[in-house]
Amino acid sequence: MALIVVLAALAFLMFAAYRGYSVIIMAPVAALGAVLLTSPSSVAPMFSGTFMVAMVGFLKNYFPVFLLGAIFGKLIELSGFSKAIVAAVIKWIGADQAILVIVVVCALLTYGGVSLFVAVFAVYPFAAELFRQNEIPKRLIPGVIALGAFSFTMDALPGTPQIQNIIPTTFFGTTTWAAPALGIVSSIFILALGITYLNWRRRSCVAAGEGYASGTLLNEPEPVDRAHLPNPILAISPLILIGVVNFVLTRMIPVWYGDASTVMMPGMKEPLITPISGVVGIWAVEGALVAGILFILVTAWSTIAHKVAEGSKQAVSGAMLAGINTASEYGFGAVIATLPGFLLVKEALVAIPNPLVNAAVSVSTLAGITGSASGGMSIALAALGEHFVKSATEAGIPMEVLHRIVAMASGGMDTLPQNGAVITVLAVTGLTHRQSYPDIFAITIIKTMAVFFAIGLYYTTGLV
Repeated sequence: MALIVVLAALAFLMFAAYRGYSVIIMAPVAALGAVLLTSPSSVAPMFSGTFMVAMVGFLKNYFPVFLLGAIFGKLIELSGFSKAIVAAVIKWIGADQAILVIVVVCALLTYGGVSLFVAVFAVYPFAAELFRQNEIPKRLIPGVIALGAFSFTMDALPGTPQIQNIIPTTFFGTTTWAAPALGIVSSIFILALGITYLNWRRRSCVAAGEGYASGTLLNEPEPVDRAHLPNPILAISPLILIGVVNFVLTRMIPVWYGDASTVMMPGMKEPLITPISGVVGIWAVEGALVAGILFILVTAWSTIAHKVAEGSKQAVSGAMLAGINTASEYGFGAVIATLPGFLLVKEALVAIPNPLVNAAVSVSTLAGITGSASGGMSIALAALGEHFVKSATEAGIPMEVLHRIVAMASGGMDTLPQNGAVITVLAVTGLTHRQSYPDIFAITIIKTMAVFFAIGLYYTTGLV
């Protein structure tokens, strides 16, 4: 019965997410429902003492990243920098290479700090135009965007400022640059297989006589106005700046602060001591995003001045929704981890003998159930993080490798049909799950394969 309660809570949360209900509401409902069936008198204490503590703790660590990322993405959009980057890549690679162009643009934007959702809106008008010109079926666009924005730049490439690569830093004492060689080789694996698959799909559709306009066209974007775009070098500069500042701060923060920061102000009763290993990754990304934001404000102020107030409100709203969504799932994981039924689940997962496979399967499974990479990883780390660290340490596996595997696993099976990013990209492009989800799922399989490719690569070569 105890196991059924836990599985029912997970199934309820998955169903609620798939049906479009807010996780902010449904995560505590699912968690406290499980507590109610286990120990009715514990509902209120568990809500205040476990769920809310975990949720607030998550926001304390990561909400600034959500907020700064949302503001940066909005400024990239308002300044016209995103359009300039797309236009430059089209000119550089060639309009006839539509699939590669869109993948590269999505990768540049997301690796440069633009959120996955902003990238979808920025790229879609150009994708529609290129696919129309080359008579590529429109229904392939979501799969192409998924490869560029939802895969290797999200969690495999070292240094990526996406939240999926930041969360593991606080658990493992690592940085966003963890296991760089392993991450780069894995990214090449994902990109090569993904491009090969999508080009095969293009040829198959063309051979079958299918063109861009096959089927009903919905949400067609207005023609892209490429006049008066910013200089492409200026447009891509904030993305490069973020990468450079992130890299520099990752190395300099431990030099400046040592092992811990100790602050004692006159109004404090006791010193504020902050272990640096747990925050260096977060501080570095936050500093990098601030630098990117300031760069855009300085270089594009005349263009965005009349839009900043309203745009910042939209960015804050988006950041709050994304941050609290993930924090709520983290609180759910913290509650579920205390229940007797989860001990059985934990024992089953712990029974997987290999530490990296254990972590990969656990994180990928929970990401798939919740339909969220960051949410599934948060649940897994809240419940099993200490076990992952212990088993990896006993096996002599560097925390950097564990970081990279956990991050990549979070972005594997998360893109099941109920995933928010999947629903967003289909809504923006005016397509349905039936039309386009098979290609998104193929990218999901490739991404999941890459996790185990990375594990095998580490054990055969020792690559870090």
